[in-house]
Amino acid sequence: MFSGFFRLRREVAWWQGLLFALGCLLTVLGVWWLATHGEPEQRLLSPTVLPSPHETFATFPELWFDRALTRNTLASLRRVALGFGLATAVGVPLGILCGCFPFLRAFFAPVSIFGRNIPVAALIPLTFSLFGIGELQKIMFIFIACVAFILSDSARAIAEVHDRYIDTAYTLGAARRQVILKVLVPLAFPSIFNSLRLLFGLAFGYIMLAELVKFGGESGGLGDIIITSQRRGPKEHILLVLIIIPIVALAIDRGLFWIQRELFPHRYGGSGILNRAVHVLLVGWERFKFLLVKPTPVAAIRQPTPSQEKAS
Repeated sequence: MFSGFFRLRREVAWWQGLLFALGCLLTVLGVWWLATHGEPEQRLLSPTVLPSPHETFATFPELWFDRALTRNTLASLRRVALGFGLATAVGVPLGILCGCFPFLRAFFAPVSIFGRNIPVAALIPLTFSLFGIGELQKIMFIFIACVAFILSDSARAIAEVHDRYIDTAYTLGAARRQVILKVLVPLAFPSIFNSLRLLFGLAFGYIMLAELVKFGGESGGLGDIIITSQRRGPKEHILLVLIIIPIVALAIDRGLFWIQRELFPHRYGGSGILNRAVHVLLVGWERFKFLLVKPTPVAAIRQPTPSQEKAS
């Protein structure tokens, strides 16, 4: 019955995958319950080390209302969105240029190599010294932590476009700028978007690290709830936030993946709703530009009149 599951690279049905995932979650909850079941002095793990599932989830209303869970979650998301958006605005254009022109890729290679290999924790004291201890520090922390990855992945996506598309465009008379904007970027953009989706989840984890380090006061964010609960309690809030973080990250990832499928149905198998909407917008924009800047009409060729023909 189960021998088929052990075939190499055999795909499972969606409902089977869902059952396996639920089985994993129930196993983790079962181990958690067994380790924390019973009276405090009879447990395998002390309540001060690991509260029971019931004790943990019973404090959720307090976390929601007294600790402003929604406001702190939105604070973390805002920082990630601003920092990652800035990294995207810088990294994607530079990555496209690096993929198009090898000399630029060689020029930015040290930045890319160092940026992708520096430990993220080492960036915290650097950003504190450069940007202070306020909101800007957390945004720039995300920017510095992500921009090298975005640049590298964008350059790789451009470089993976086959040369035959470039040769065909040049054969049809396209200029270099047209090859970049009309051929390379559209063909590479599905891979670039997929990379951005995966890196956004990484950035959401990075912001927790930045929020865990603070110098007095309330900085807000999910990381701030964790560090405050670790110092002053309750410990249950730490576990709840650690459960909430992957749930929020998964919801964002699924939303971005839906956008990805609908933008690039030829690559990821969506219905193409957003792809058609973008196409309509682009066609409308081209028509709007045509109305604003009308081409200069060619002067009409004057035909000779019958009297002029007789005179000649």
